[in-house]
Parts: sequence; C-alpha cells; structure tokens
Amino acid sequence: MRYISTRGQAPVRDFAGVLLAGLAEDGGLYVPETWPEWSHADWRALRGVHYAELVARVLQPFVGASIPFAVLQKLCHETYAGFGHPAVAPLVQLDTGIWAQELFHGPTLAFKDMALQLIGRLFDHVLTQTGQRITIVAATSGDTGSAAIEACADRACIDIVVLHPEGRTSEVQRRQMTTVTARNVCNLAVAGTFDDCQDLVKAMFADAPFRAELRLSAVNSINWARIAAQIPYYVAGALALGAPDNEVAFAVPTGNFGNVLAAWSARRMGLPITRLVVASNRNDIVARFLAANDMTMRAVEPSLSPSMDIQVSSNFERLLFELLDRDPAATRHAMEDFRATGHMAVSDIAWKRATGVLHGFSLDDAGTTAEIRRLYAECDYLADPHTAIGIAAARALACSHGVPTIAMATAHPAKFPDAIEQAVGFRPPLPPRLADLYDRSEHFTRVPRDLAAIQACVRATVLRNAA
Repeated sequence: MRYISTRGQAPVRDFAGVLLAGLAEDGGLYVPETWPEWSHADWRALRGVHYAELVARVLQPFVGASIPFAVLQKLCHETYAGFGHPAVAPLVQLDTGIWAQELFHGPTLAFKDMALQLIGRLFDHVLTQTGQRITIVAATSGDTGSAAIEACADRACIDIVVLHPEGRTSEVQRRQMTTVTARNVCNLAVAGTFDDCQDLVKAMFADAPFRAELRLSAVNSINWARIAAQIPYYVAGALALGAPDNEVAFAVPTGNFGNVLAAWSARRMGLPITRLVVASNRNDIVARFLAANDMTMRAVEPSLSPSMDIQVSSNFERLLFELLDRDPAATRHAMEDFRATGHMAVSDIAWKRATGVLHGFSLDDAGTTAEIRRLYAECDYLADPHTAIGIAAARALACSHGVPTIAMATAHPAKFPDAIEQAVGFRPPLPPRLADLYDRSEHFTRVPRDLAAIQACVRATVLRNAA
C-alpha cells in the first residue's frame, strides 16, 4: 500500500512513512493511492472475530509490508486487552432501529483511545526498528490530548507536546492531560480556540527547517494511521447488525471530521453503509455545507460539547479530494482559497456527490440538554453531550429513512459533569481508576497564540529530554 498527498506535491510513502510523517510536506493529507475493496465474503469472514483480531485484519491492507502481520496482531491484542469492556466497542439498543456504540471504554474514557492506544504501539515498533526518535505535536479540542499522552507517556523514542485551547475544554478533559508527570510530556494552554491550536501545529509542520530539526510527527487525525485505526469499529458495528447482508447507517458527532471519514472509508471499502449523519453543535459549518453548499467560516462559539467547537475540519480535505475525482491541483486551490477567504466554493457536482451519502444535523445547547434528559428518563441511558447530539441525529435519520442506525457514543458522561448535572441533576462519578483526578497536581504552561513562542517551548522540551 502506497500513500499520496491530497495536494500532489509530497513524496509517495508506505504506511510506516505516513505514520511518522503525519502531515504531508506540501500541507496536504496522505490518503491511500488505491482503496482496498472487500467482497461480501471478506466481510462475512470477520463475523464472530474478537475485536482485536478484527482490527488487525482490517488494518492489514493499509499497513502492507511495513509491519509483519504477526507483529500487527500482537500489537492489536496488547492494545485492546486493557480496555474496560470485553467487547471493546459494545452496542447498546436504545429504541427500535437505534443503537449506541460505546467507544469510551479505553483508559481516557473517549473514542480517541480506540485508535491512539494502538498508534502509540505502532510508533514504538517502527521507531525501534529504525533507530529514530520523534517529537509529536498535537492540537486537541479535549479528548485527543489525553489519549495521545496516555499512548505516548514514558516511551523512550518519543517526546510529545500537546496544545489545548485554554478554558475551552471540560475540567476532566484538561486534568487528564495536565496531571500526567512523565518527563517526555509537555502541555501548552493556548490563548485561543482549537482552530488556532490546529493552525499552529500545521504552521510548525510547514516550517521545514524546524520540522526536520525536531523530527516532528502527529497523532491528530491529520495522520492517516489514526483514520485507518478507526475504521474497524464501524466494521464491528455493522457486522453486529447483519452486514454485509443488511445495510446500516451511522450518526457521528463530528468536530475535525476524522471519525466520520473513517466511516466513509469503511463504505469505500465495500461495507454496506447507506447513510452517514454528520452531527454538529452550534458550530455547524459541515451541516450547513451539506444542507445548502455553504462552507463559510464563522466565529467558534463555546458549547456544552467542546470537542466539536471547530470551524476548520481538517479531514474534510480528504473527502474533498475524493469528491473532486482525486485532483490534487483542484484540492489545493480549494483549500488555499478557503483559508484565504473563509469560504469554500464547491461545485454542484461535488456537493451532490457528498449529499448522496452524508447528511447534516445540528443541535444547540438547549436541545442537547433536552436530549440528555430524555435519554435518561426514557431509556435509563446517560449520554455525554456529544453522544446525545449523535443519538438525536440517529433518531432523525431513522424516522426519515427507516435504516438501522448506530450513533457513536464518543465519551463517558463523567468527562462532562457540568453538562450532565444541568440536564439530570447529578454529577456522574469517574471510574475508580480516575477517582482522585481532581486531587492531582496539574502541570502546564500558558502560552500566547504565537508560533515563535510555541516553537521555543517545543524545542526546550526536546533539548531538556536529550540532555
């Protein structure tokens, strides 16, 4: 398997090369040069397979010869053995034709664990084999940071620096990042939004001398390995509802578009996914695009679902590349215009291709609170704000299309106790392993929204650990 950039001006790489590179040198995102396409028999062969084994088999065509399959199997089984549910990503039925797939049974209680706990092991393997050391820089809207730190803390070949928007994550999300004491971890609280953090990370990658000096890599969903490692749970959910013989739909709470892109990728491989609902909060740029071909940036507004407080969804570029018949020049032009003007002009042909599969849905804070309350009263199910929006989207789709629909439950409700208390009157307890989280000391550095200041922090971290 070889990988190409969506902007067409970066080296072609294998899986190991893409894993270590993260963002392509031309500012684009890596995608498979060709898509693996599975038959119904291939999908049926995965029925009844343990989740860890399913992950190894689904990833194998993307990994290719970069990692021997026996090693990949071992890494997958080691990763998911530590999750808190034997099914790893269990389905919970909420109503006729509506399920929640719980993706929060990993160590940091969010769906990011599903990929990142494996990615940490993949990094370790490849770096050990090649004798390299890397510096991971990551922007987070809340959950990626803690999952990435959990995956990379104390690994000998990795330094990790995480940028989070100060005051724009939940306290639990922040503390899961800032209470880690590993020497190779650095947390930066940026005076800005997640989009600002993401732009700063991309700017560091675009600074070629800095990127080479510190051997930068990424664990955000700009790294293709993240997307690939998220495909398997869509496969598991669809198989549980009778795929490939039955069609299924998914409703996906969406911020940076990586999670729903993984579902789109599973469909591109041949899994019979008939609809994908992109579920947003008040920061509804993708929903507006799908409804009326209006991809126009607005100011980011804080909400009860902070992981979706995003206007620039990086992974949309990968979808755009496919919608534009994999034309790198057209993709590059569209993305550059978007950043320059705040508006993306998408042809009617490309837009109609998107809306043939993808549907938009958005819910404000009042609607989110009402949905959390309804789920608890009617289903005895406690959903975090992001999951509640996804379930509301699933209900809307099921009513209009009648297709069995799975809403992705992306975080444990205890990660957002203020929102839960507002909806149902009590604060859900953290699991025992995190029960003392509020008593732990925090370690982070406040920084301005300034590239030079942040680069200085990254360099200081690396030099300190090299000493």
